[in-house]
Amino acid sequence: MQTLVPLTFHDLSPKGIWDALTEISHFFRDICSSKLNVDHIKRLETNIVETICKLEMIFPPSFFDSMEHLPVYLPFEVKVQGLIQYRWMYSFKGLDITVAM
Repeated sequence: MQTLVPLTFHDLSPKGIWDALTEISHFFRDICSSKLNVDHIKRLETNIVETICKLEMIFPPSFFDSMEHLPVYLPFEVKVQGLIQYRWMYSFKGLDITVAM
């Protein structure tokens, strides 16, 4: 999703909408990377607030609830707990669980 959203909506949406969607995609790409610099985390903290404000101007208020504001707290979690990729709920891709009956 982090690379497909900017490519998919590039020709389909106006530049302002495409910029906001690209910024949120780049934020998640950067926050999920395996190496982060402290200065880069500080930049992510300030930029995500502006990005969410842009998204709030584009989408209707009914689209937003508490989960859409969660990215504001992710850079702080990275500073306190370490890289996010090691704490995802689904850390194993392609895990196939079968139940024998």
